[in-house]
Amino acid sequence: MPIARRHLLAGAAAAGTLAATARAAGPSSAPSLAGKAILITGTSSGFGRAGAEHYARLGAKVFATMRNMPRAEADELRKLATDAKLDLTVLELDVLDEDMVNRAVGEAERLTGRGLDVLVNNAGIGITGPVEVQDMEATRLAFDTNVFGYHRLARAVLPGMRARKSGLIVAVSSQLGRVIVPFAGHYSATKFAVEAMFEQLAYEVAPHGIEVTIIEPGGYPTKVWVNRNRYSAELRKRAAERHTAGYPAVVARMGEEDGSGRSADVMDIPRAIAEIAAMPAGSRPLRRPVAAGTVPQVAINEVSARTQLAMLGNSPLGAFVKDVLD
Repeated sequence: MPIARRHLLAGAAAAGTLAATARAAGPSSAPSLAGKAILITGTSSGFGRAGAEHYARLGAKVFATMRNMPRAEADELRKLATDAKLDLTVLELDVLDEDMVNRAVGEAERLTGRGLDVLVNNAGIGITGPVEVQDMEATRLAFDTNVFGYHRLARAVLPGMRARKSGLIVAVSSQLGRVIVPFAGHYSATKFAVEAMFEQLAYEVAPHGIEVTIIEPGGYPTKVWVNRNRYSAELRKRAAERHTAGYPAVVARMGEEDGSGRSADVMDIPRAIAEIAAMPAGSRPLRRPVAAGTVPQVAINEVSARTQLAMLGNSPLGAFVKDVLD
């Protein structure tokens, strides 16, 4: 059963139930997305690639975006769209480039003839290693991609959504946006920022009929490991010894992490997003944990919601918070 946005967990005893229901619905319960225009970032691989195809097969008009075109992954998606007769358009979009973001969103709106129904903010990177070893180049790239990129996209789609008084913005976060693992670089820091930014956005846009859902995946076997190793290896090579000296074993592993042992189904994330996109307006959850194993952020999400309501529920801002949480 979907967890409605306006129904908080009754208490810690519900955590076990959520751990089961937080996993995405199976293919047999796939909803219809007919009539919905969806733009998704980072579709060259992973959740983005799987999602672009999944939403299109469910009837959505999909705008699959990726950077560094032309590239084989874009050609593959275009061929799929032609062969399977899917309403799927590939657009070039680098989330680091605000002009490119605005052009891609503008083109999607032009082709749709209106504002978008759903934005899936998905493109992201990871760079591992101790915080001390993260130089400003790595720090800027992590935040510019994972946080500022999401912000650029949200700003680009919101005027069109506000004009129609409807829309859904999905932010793909992580379990590590609520819990912290040592030596994961700034990944948790960026995902904590995503969690905060998009919860705040949810309060602010609710009066405009727009909803926000934060997806919190556990570990999945996506290509993020390949890219993470490349970025981490580059950082290790240029890192100064005075910063690496305190963590020799950790630094030696930077760029050599192995995510291949993960067996969770990457389709869990697109299925969860499709289910939420198909839900009636006003009933979508603020957060959705999705994992093949444990979901440690459940208790944090519950406490966070209670704390927000306790702090602001009876204040002049209470209506904004209650519209999302209560």
